[in-house]
Amino acid sequence: MMKMIVAILHNTDGDSALGALTEAGFRVTRVAATGGFLRRGNATLLVGVEEQQVPEALQILREHSAPPVDPGLKRATVFVLKVDQFEQI
Repeated sequence: MMKMIVAILHNTDGDSALGALTEAGFRVTRVAATGGFLRRGNATLLVGVEEQQVPEALQILREHSAPPVDPGLKRATVFVLKVDQFEQI
């Protein structure tokens, strides 16, 4: 079963995570975004994976998300979604 990982990272972590995921063979799309209370830049990564690949992708995201400078902030927000249909056109 396919899954879609939507990872919202600090902008500074986006390139590192994207590179590591790509190097591991994942296909990744990066979307620039701004959000949150202070309107800080974010990198949103969209990663389509098979269900058994989810743990590996999440581990890569953990390893490439730097600890936040502000203790009140999180390293990343990650959603793992079920994909009902997948097509490449």
